[in-house]
Amino acid sequence: MNAATRGTSVLKSGVKRLLGRTGFDIVRSTNNRGGVDDFIPFEATMRAAKAAGLSVGDHIDAVMNGTPGATQSTIDRLRTLGVYAAKPETVLEIGPGSGRYLEKTLKECSPERYEIYETAAPWAGYLVETFGVIARPTAGSSLAPTPDGSIDLVQAHKVFNTVTFLCAARYFFEMARVVRPGGRIVFDVMTETCLDPATVRTWATEGGPGHDSYPAAMPRGTCVDLFATFGCTLEASFVAPMGVASTEVLVFVKEK
Repeated sequence: MNAATRGTSVLKSGVKRLLGRTGFDIVRSTNNRGGVDDFIPFEATMRAAKAAGLSVGDHIDAVMNGTPGATQSTIDRLRTLGVYAAKPETVLEIGPGSGRYLEKTLKECSPERYEIYETAAPWAGYLVETFGVIARPTAGSSLAPTPDGSIDLVQAHKVFNTVTFLCAARYFFEMARVVRPGGRIVFDVMTETCLDPATVRTWATEGGPGHDSYPAAMPRGTCVDLFATFGCTLEASFVAPMGVASTEVLVFVKEK
């Protein structure tokens, strides 16, 4: 058993003990439609993570989502693909929420500027105070405060499977606008790769009350073809865990 496997095993054991004590009392808003700011409520989540003896990110992965190590596994794959080897000096993240991907991204690279677009004010304030990132004002699917071609790495994790098709598409136009030539765009979507009949049945029967716009499907071909019109080529893709199912991470590079 390697170190990563041992770490995951220890985390799973700790989660099992925690769930045994709490009766699986997961802190989450009962209104869990995509785009709702209190889907992961700030104060209650912070208290629960502290009580569990876990970082906020590990608490959300392991306890709230039931996917221990999910965030780190995605970061590891992006590292293997050379995303961080390019030493991005500017990073922009859409919907960082609790900052679990943001925190791990900062451990992989040291950008001079890290911009975030986060609609949940308590989480945005926490990220600015904790990590020194720049919170940009949000308005619909616009990244207007960010100039054209100014960002080395644009990313969004667990965002576009929670919003409507057109909301995601409008963000895609903006992501392609702000990324510089040679820069990368990384995001995940719930493509047909992630929606075999058994998974659709699971979402339909076990997803729980409140699911409406979430989870939102996005055709893979639509993403690839649209980004091609922006001069962005699909460099790599892989499947990542997401709750009861999975999501597909796409990595695009913009032509120089």
